[in-house]
Amino acid sequence: MKASKMLIATLKEAPNEAIVASHILLIRAGMIRKLVAGVYNYLPLGLRTLHKIENIIREEMDQAGSLEILSSAIQPKELWVESGRWQKYGPELMRLKDRHDREFCLGPTHEEIFTDLVRNEIKSRKNLPINLYQIQTKYRDELRPRFGLMRGREFIMKDAYSFDIDADGLDKSYQTMYETYERIFTRLGLNYQVVLADTGAIGGSTSHQFMALSDIGESDIVYCKHCSYAADEEKATSRVDCYNVGEALKEMIEVYTPNYKTIEEVSNFLGVDKKAIAKAMVYKNLTDNSFVVCLVRGDREVNIIKLINHLKIAEHEIALASFDEIKALNSVEGFVGPINVMARVLVDEEVSLMKNMVIGAGKLNYHLINANFGRDFTGEVLDLRMVKENDLCPVCGKPLSMEKGIEIGQIFKLNTKYSEPLKCYYQDVDGKNKPMVMGCYGIGITRTMSSIIEQNHDDAGIIWPLNVAPYHVVIVPINYDDELIKAGSDYLYDALSKNHVEVILDDRDAKAGFKFKDWELIGIPYIITVGKRATDKICELKMRKTLEKVELAYDEAVDKISQIVKETK
Repeated sequence: MKASKMLIATLKEAPNEAIVASHILLIRAGMIRKLVAGVYNYLPLGLRTLHKIENIIREEMDQAGSLEILSSAIQPKELWVESGRWQKYGPELMRLKDRHDREFCLGPTHEEIFTDLVRNEIKSRKNLPINLYQIQTKYRDELRPRFGLMRGREFIMKDAYSFDIDADGLDKSYQTMYETYERIFTRLGLNYQVVLADTGAIGGSTSHQFMALSDIGESDIVYCKHCSYAADEEKATSRVDCYNVGEALKEMIEVYTPNYKTIEEVSNFLGVDKKAIAKAMVYKNLTDNSFVVCLVRGDREVNIIKLINHLKIAEHEIALASFDEIKALNSVEGFVGPINVMARVLVDEEVSLMKNMVIGAGKLNYHLINANFGRDFTGEVLDLRMVKENDLCPVCGKPLSMEKGIEIGQIFKLNTKYSEPLKCYYQDVDGKNKPMVMGCYGIGITRTMSSIIEQNHDDAGIIWPLNVAPYHVVIVPINYDDELIKAGSDYLYDALSKNHVEVILDDRDAKAGFKFKDWELIGIPYIITVGKRATDKICELKMRKTLEKVELAYDEAVDKISQIVKETK
């Protein structure tokens, strides 16, 4: 491709709203342009890379025996009502009506659509197992779209669904996809971690996330360096840390704590460790207007995902109780405790084992000291806490580590969550209808594109891995009007093209320094400069990743680049 015929839309600066490297560089390199908040157009260079990522995914999915289809993004309400998700999914679901007042949504995911397709097309167990996938645009009405392609309202996703006759079959399909994802993300050159994950709005019994490690990741990964345990922050657990567990029980006493509400204030006023205090958080279940009081240790936070899973509701269906609502529960904001409160009490495991703890007295300006679970108050005991770095691993007991990551893929064991309500059945050997056992497997393709940049950039711009770069190499003539330089540049361009190397010849009427800055920003892996040694048919080859430069004869440069490209494929 001749640069003079290309749309090279590089910018010196990115908009102020772009604050992470991938967002800044995708805009500055002329790969995307914002349409509205959370929605982007893909320019030619960006689209080439996007297609290359898609093709790597296709190759691995096809190799794993999955069959590609393409479904509509428009989904009828009726299918979502059948599955029970029309109301449950929440405000992120983009809903619309046609001219006949029939209701639809723009698909954020496609469980209902694939299940409906399979229930209509497959009846016999002889046609199972089967795995179908698509690469398609999804829509989610994010409250705060941000970070460019990381969290948008429109994004490109690969989603796949497996259908088996039993749980053993699902286990095999799930493992196949797990290994397929490992190959995909390895080929894309990503540094990633696989972690246990919450199933969220998709549902099911088991899930793993594939997380690209990055400081700008929105998720915290909890993992053990000493064993194989790894989970995202929402799913992570740890061994119970028993504070004061050996103390003899003391008499519970009410103490005056004037205007001291926070854990920090109470700890300082009473001269006790934060770990000796039980923090009470009051939440309202918006589905039935009921209330729960959650008790965690003073140095802990409530894990909202664990809470909503216990209550069997969605995240948008819970909220913190207001001052007046807490008052109506026979308590006082800032002094809430588990005694005499008119609400369901949930107690973290650690709190249930604490001795002589401090709790809110449920009355203004008072706390109780030496309170004990079982003697002074009761409640449902469960794991409610957020895990912190250096908590003890639930598997081996060694300290846990934490890193930030970007979710690039997630796989789920759906079991019969969708096949039962949608009556996606097969006939067994006895002629009886049984629900198919399903799995779900997603990759955020646009998010993966951003993750590659987050892990591969420098001050000058993007450093694309060769197999996803828009082009493999660019030829930059110092002066294209010079006959020898032009002849050498044209020779290299023709020779590389014949060897199936994706090559750009920068024939633009611009200074060489300007051209170099463009290609380093865009991230082309190899830059060939044709200049003063054109008389000797010598060029300079620069590696974008290492910035290493070497002088080579024209044919040597062609052979070297061609071999590298051939081996990368």
